[in-house]
Amino acid sequence: MNENELQQVIEEGEGYKIEFKESLANLDKELVAFANSSGGRIFVGITDDNEIKGVRITNKFKSQVQDIANNCQPAVKILFDELGNVLLVTVREGEDKPYKCSSGFYTRVGPNAQKLDRDEIVEFFKSEGKIRFDELVNPRFDYDSHFDPQKFDRFLKLAGISKVLDVESILVNLGIAERQEGRIILNNTGILFFSKNLDDIYFHTAVTCALYRGTEKVDVLDRRDLNEDLISSIDSAMIFLKQYIPVRYEMTGGPRRREVPEVPYDALREAVINAVAHRDYFEKGANVMVEMFDDRIEITSYGGLVKSLKPEDFGKKSVLRNPNIANLLQRAGYIEKMGTGINKIKRLVAEAGLPPVEFEFDTFFTVIFHRPGYEPVNIETKKEEKAGLMFDKILYHDGVREGVDDGVHEGVDEGVKARLKKEIEYLIVHEHIRRIDLEQVFSISTATAERDLSILKRLGIVVFEGTPKTGRYVLTEKGKRIIEEMG
Repeated sequence: MNENELQQVIEEGEGYKIEFKESLANLDKELVAFANSSGGRIFVGITDDNEIKGVRITNKFKSQVQDIANNCQPAVKILFDELGNVLLVTVREGEDKPYKCSSGFYTRVGPNAQKLDRDEIVEFFKSEGKIRFDELVNPRFDYDSHFDPQKFDRFLKLAGISKVLDVESILVNLGIAERQEGRIILNNTGILFFSKNLDDIYFHTAVTCALYRGTEKVDVLDRRDLNEDLISSIDSAMIFLKQYIPVRYEMTGGPRRREVPEVPYDALREAVINAVAHRDYFEKGANVMVEMFDDRIEITSYGGLVKSLKPEDFGKKSVLRNPNIANLLQRAGYIEKMGTGINKIKRLVAEAGLPPVEFEFDTFFTVIFHRPGYEPVNIETKKEEKAGLMFDKILYHDGVREGVDDGVHEGVDEGVKARLKKEIEYLIVHEHIRRIDLEQVFSISTATAERDLSILKRLGIVVFEGTPKTGRYVLTEKGKRIIEEMG
């Protein structure tokens, strides 16, 4: 910087990246304020009135400045430049925020260094990733009553992890639990994956799926709030999407036709997983949203881009907001943790001949899939058609023919059949069901729920496991095989 440039800076005055200091008094708070913001320059020897008073620049003086920078926590990186009798101290934006001096935490607001209060410090720590939701523990979660061993077994199967060690040791080794005073304590990652029902602990972790008539959020045709656990929420969201996305069929020359959805399932799945894995779980006022309109599908999560990820690096680099959650999803085969998801979405949509996907990121992160020409359908009719096809395939499948011969099919009226179709759809998502689930989800009496379960048992679809008080009905191998063969 030459004399003319210095004069121009003085004429423009102090600003977001410019600070004038007559002496070294309170220099530390200016240093940390710049380090906690976008960096800046401090001109030592210029008064607040833009007058050059100057300082005597010696090695000792510069050592004093360097010592002040080194005494910040962590040390602030600076560079020196001499402009006559003015010392220019250039402060780099910090790589290890937040920075603190003896009098507290500061950030730059306009031309001033502003001290952060308690809530601002907490928010600063969150935004810089110093406090991660997925690493915190919640004392409301009780391992003995809230932990679901069946979901844990499902995860081990997906991840290819054998049960050589006991459950608690595996949880600790996965980094989602610790032992405290003889008890096993799960962090939020473990809670999100292995709670019997997340609603018992968190209400804001749900994935809300909605189908609208038209192109605006006015008439809701169908809605699901999914909050059992993260993996179930992802799977259930995809079932919701598949229920309403039109498909066409291509002949492959083989025994089965190839199903081609209007929007590629794999692209939608990537977007749903991304929303669940990277949302800001500190915010309790916004769920992950999966919304279908006549002209588009929007998948939205709160949090925008991770602060350290620049917009120009979007789709090129991967920064994890919730590394523990991403780790478990990667182990379960749901993500690669290589930053390839965005490009995969773009490629799949391009191959399908659809308009490019739109990505919006500010406070929220939204992926917008544009749909081709779409004619609205009668939603209730479509639901009945899908469920009816599913139910009839199960009733007449070779493996359950004996159930039909026992009079199950003839003894079931159309109203009961319609409800059984929905109960089987619930089973496909959750793989188990309790009598009380049937009563609450389908608003039926205890006697009706017991009758429905009896029919499903006679068909060989479910079997009861566990004690009378805590047990549940789970899909049999026959039931799983039938559903798998149905696609």
